[in-house]
Amino acid sequence: MNIQWFPGHMTKAKRQMQEDIKLIDLVIELLDARIPLASRNPEIDQLARDKARMILLNKADLSDPKMTSRWKEYFERQGMTVLALDSRSASLRKPMQKAIMDATEKKRARDLRRGIKNRPVRAMIAGIPNVGKSTLINSLAGRAAARTGNKPGVTKGKQWIHLRDNIDLLDTPGILWPKFEDQETGIHLAMIGAISDHVLQVEDLSLKVIHFLREAYPGVLSDRYAVDEEKEDVDILSAIALKRGCLVRGNEIDYRKTADLFLDEFRKGQLGRISIEMTAE
Repeated sequence: MNIQWFPGHMTKAKRQMQEDIKLIDLVIELLDARIPLASRNPEIDQLARDKARMILLNKADLSDPKMTSRWKEYFERQGMTVLALDSRSASLRKPMQKAIMDATEKKRARDLRRGIKNRPVRAMIAGIPNVGKSTLINSLAGRAAARTGNKPGVTKGKQWIHLRDNIDLLDTPGILWPKFEDQETGIHLAMIGAISDHVLQVEDLSLKVIHFLREAYPGVLSDRYAVDEEKEDVDILSAIALKRGCLVRGNEIDYRKTADLFLDEFRKGQLGRISIEMTAE
């Protein structure tokens, strides 16, 4: 299952980010806590090489809490300021403000030595499509400052949002990179919905998810759908179809409808808190 997705608007967005980075003090990289490695755009490291850095593990409410804690420690060992969060939370402002101030402490100290006082911290929020950047900004701003949606690519152009804490946030469109390093990266991104389902074989993808769950989280499928996890992946998908009434004329199984339903429930966390990428103990 070879997955690549880099629509034309992402090239334009990348060029815009290269221009905007000159104005920025801090690059906040929003990752999906379920796939912290696959959701890291490798081009951000080059783009932000001279800037303060911060990692946000978003959708931590959907991920395995033990695994998220390990990933947080993993990035902290690399010298990053790291927060695990749910971008929809109404109580984000204070911990985010503190984290931003901590991450830009050296920059602000240099400004003071140069006689620059009270200049807002300018932070760019970067991340892959559908990772929750606009939702995060809206939670911090306390208003609908940025458009949100559950489809990759909703945020089209750049938007500056001023927060009360003397922080200016630049929202950017979600961008991927032209070629994934390996097949697994594309599959993991597709699993969480960062790649448009319109370019995927969702039936094959749902089988990948079923296989993963059987191995990494045994019991999850049987608890949710009352299916026999000892059966083959395709038989489990068929059993889910029957449980959910995903049939067409002649009582034939509608595999596309079943896959769409199953993936939607998986992505929304209705099967439980699940991490796709594991880190060492």
